[in-house]
Amino acid sequence: MAAERVCVAQIGGAHGIRGEVKLKSFTADPLALKDYAPLETEDGAASFEIESLRPVKGYLVAKLRGVPDRSAAERLTHAKLFVPRQRLPTPADEEFYHADLVGLRALTREGRELGTVHAVHNFGAGDILELRIGESGATTMLPFTTELVPDVDLARGRIIVVPPQDAEAGH
Repeated sequence: MAAERVCVAQIGGAHGIRGEVKLKSFTADPLALKDYAPLETEDGAASFEIESLRPVKGYLVAKLRGVPDRSAAERLTHAKLFVPRQRLPTPADEEFYHADLVGLRALTREGRELGTVHAVHNFGAGDILELRIGESGATTMLPFTTELVPDVDLARGRIIVVPPQDAEAGH
């Protein structure tokens, strides 16, 4: 089931003294964030228009309407920003919104259940799926590549996973 809202950015902290914030974009085109505004906090309690947006090495700097100074910007540190899904473009083939992957069952090609997608991370070298394994609550990380995850079936609520040892062996 598709998420009604999609996380498109996260505030990293204040930038300067005039209420600007450091912003990490989760969109394919980071500067497109301005087109999707207003952006809402996770709890929906606050909403922001982007007055200005510029790239700086490794992140964006944004001036958000209603954030007048550094103090106000600091209170937003780590806030995740969401937009209603209908404001976003339909993903291209073989592209997925992270929100659509979370909760999918992870199965081997043989149909053995491995767990569920708990989260999707990107630490700078590509997307990584965090799988929650069975009832234990233990998790494992898996690079989200076509070699290790050859099939994503949103309609059936599952992904097919080739465990890394099987991929290395050429199976």
